[in-house]
Amino acid sequence: MKITKEQLKKILQRVGDERLLSLVSSLNLTFEKYEINTPLRVSHFLAQVLHESGGFNFATEIWGNTESQLRYDTRTDLGNTPEKDGDGYKYRGRGYIQVTGKANYESVSKALGIDFVANPDLLSKEPYAMLASGWYWDSRNINQWADQDNATVITKKINGGLTGVTDRIKWLAKVKTVLKIK
Repeated sequence: MKITKEQLKKILQRVGDERLLSLVSSLNLTFEKYEINTPLRVSHFLAQVLHESGGFNFATEIWGNTESQLRYDTRTDLGNTPEKDGDGYKYRGRGYIQVTGKANYESVSKALGIDFVANPDLLSKEPYAMLASGWYWDSRNINQWADQDNATVITKKINGGLTGVTDRIKWLAKVKTVLKIK
């Protein structure tokens, strides 16, 4: 399944044609590469990335030096060093699913054949912001949950919890309406 510019315009409403064309191109490339190829899979993927990116407005985590963000710097579980050396900020969330941490940057680099560890800002640019989101989706086997129409499990797989689940479900309903899914 592919999404059209007209469908995406109905979902996003206030986005210019040039931006819509770029997003549609990246989305369709991602859908093909990661078998996000049914109306339910497309709906759930879009709902999640639209929430995570504020409607495709943010491909880089908004950094405010919050307590939780500052902890990223020494999160060895994310592949960052145990020292306070700037890893948290350098490998902050990027892409529309907000890929976070050096280990994830290394994994997506290997998967896409681009060195995002050395060039982290590339993850915020098309088509990589979308492809990295597709990689994350695929690496967690989320298509199976989309096939079951299970927004709660998908949210946990993307977010680690249920943060923003209400907004994600609103996006899901909107996308399903545009794609004519009951």
